[in-house]
Amino acid sequence: MAPRDRPRTAGDRRGRGPAVTARPRGPAPSGEVRIIGGRWRRSRLPVGQAPGLRPTPDRVRETLFNWLGQDLTGCRCVDAFAGSGALGFEAASRGAAEVVLIERVPALLAALRANAARLGAQGVRIVGGDALAALAALPAGVWDVVFLDPPFDDARHGGERVYAAALQAAARLLRPGGLVYLEAPRAWAPDEVAALGWHLHRHLRAGAVHAHLLQAADNPAP
Repeated sequence: MAPRDRPRTAGDRRGRGPAVTARPRGPAPSGEVRIIGGRWRRSRLPVGQAPGLRPTPDRVRETLFNWLGQDLTGCRCVDAFAGSGALGFEAASRGAAEVVLIERVPALLAALRANAARLGAQGVRIVGGDALAALAALPAGVWDVVFLDPPFDDARHGGERVYAAALQAAARLLRPGGLVYLEAPRAWAPDEVAALGWHLHRHLRAGAVHAHLLQAADNPAP
């Protein structure tokens, strides 16, 4: 998935226009996330309870999937710090053929499994355990998008090591032209991500959230 002003997707190549994104009508209530586009648009999913849980806001998700081209038909995606599953379920709703959700907190893991069953999400696989260990166990070089949204408290306590380790783990997974979405409590400058082998393609700030779209500098689109 080579980054462009609007990256082309499998749907684009077949001549179909991008799916229309539903405009959220106000924020979802606390304890829920809402899918904003695709076949499950406007579906509200209960969220498990865990300290520090912070689902990616609707505005940020809408912008992210605009960056990705809306239609993810045929793509393979990993949501490495799944939490509420908002990113992974959104990708599956927009046609991703395979989505792996990784989560270590038992209450959140149970909620992810219940929501996958509720949606009938056959292409979604849920993995329990440490995100970095789970990433290391996935096959290399076949994934289109890896979502990295570590808990902000963990990131602060672990310093930049959390992000550096996650980006290193993600790099081996991507196919040529694959993309990483990185969500963080601060902006990562182009020279910082370049030092880790990445090109910063997009950045958005929404309140306390900084959203970044990255491409591996040594793994360009074919």
